[in-house]
Amino acid sequence: MNVLEKVSLALIAAFALCVTSQAGAEVAVPPLTARVTDQTGTLTPGQVGELEQTLQAFEKSKGTQIAVLIVPTTGAETIEQYSLRVVEQWKLGRRQVDDGALLIVAKDDRALRIEVGYGLEGALNDAISSRIIRETIVPRFREGNFYDGIAAGVDQMIRVADGEPLPPPQPRAGPGSPDVWKLAPVIFMLAAVFGGVLRSALGRLPGAVVAGGGAALIAWLLAAGMLATMAAGVIAFLFTLTGAGMGAYVGTYGIGRHNGGFNRGGRGGFGGGGGGFGGGGASGRW
Repeated sequence: MNVLEKVSLALIAAFALCVTSQAGAEVAVPPLTARVTDQTGTLTPGQVGELEQTLQAFEKSKGTQIAVLIVPTTGAETIEQYSLRVVEQWKLGRRQVDDGALLIVAKDDRALRIEVGYGLEGALNDAISSRIIRETIVPRFREGNFYDGIAAGVDQMIRVADGEPLPPPQPRAGPGSPDVWKLAPVIFMLAAVFGGVLRSALGRLPGAVVAGGGAALIAWLLAAGMLATMAAGVIAFLFTLTGAGMGAYVGTYGIGRHNGGFNRGGRGGFGGGGGGFGGGGASGRW
């Protein structure tokens, strides 16, 4: 079997993985009645009240809607899939401004995500959302400080949405980057073609994992060294995770966009303003 045949088989295997359906009943999306919804009893009433006041004050001054949702599990769905269903139903943010955001925690799954509306993607982009999760929320969650993690994460989301940048990331020491430029055309072709499909079928993180594994496999089949193989996988993983695949643009600019009518809830209750989402944001685990 020559190299071309091996690459073709690898492409077929990757495509088969990305279209595999996930069985199981969907977890119901709770109704939106408040800015903080805790279905796990993790937060005390006082903590919920403090978060509510913070988010209400920010919405009053800025107009941006940020909500927090804590659920036990997302069931058979990935947190990315479930989170997108939540924001499509809740419609956080102002109509045609799309300045809504959601911090969702699936406690039993040990997974969390920041889902960002179209209007906030320039400020609260995927990289910034990932940093907030990785550097602010996850360390506190690992210590069992769920309220501290959520409060600190919400505080940074508010600051970024209000125009205040995060501090620059700390530089990380490490070995020199391997020379993988000769593999770049293959890596980027795979990520561009399959990245968006994988994200749609499997979710952002699982799709990125499959894309990274497929790129690493192809690099290995092309007789690349160990470092080059690892680098190829990392590049494809990050390329897909950050939403750079062709399929991502379908969700962002095509039928994936949903804008609903204005809804502030009944009898003075809290409700979404009709904002639209397209899958921007980041996920993490602890």
